[in-house]
Amino acid sequence: MEEQRRFEKRHYQRFKLDVEIQVNSRTAGHLTGHSLEISERGMSAILVIEVPVGEVIQLEFKLPNRRMKLLAFVRNRTAFRYGFEFVRPNGAEEALRSACALLPRSDAVDI
Repeated sequence: MEEQRRFEKRHYQRFKLDVEIQVNSRTAGHLTGHSLEISERGMSAILVIEVPVGEVIQLEFKLPNRRMKLLAFVRNRTAFRYGFEFVRPNGAEEALRSACALLPRSDAVDI
């Protein structure tokens, strides 16, 4: 049963996104990273400078259909890989949804 919970389906499909991102962090300053995946509600990326889990940051990145600037909550971290949850992406939801429709699906599995 516990193993089944580990593999529960996500609410939002993830899509491959391979772009440079700009991160503005209160504690770490201005950083450049690289995205891995995106969904309508968040993204994962590689950062080489540590940003605390729980901090709200500003993310800037380019989607196929437009440039985005969103606030995000640092949800988790594994080594250099970070998971970000967009904070109230009001107004950007349609742009995120239409951009995701243009991207290839990710087959990554959480373990």
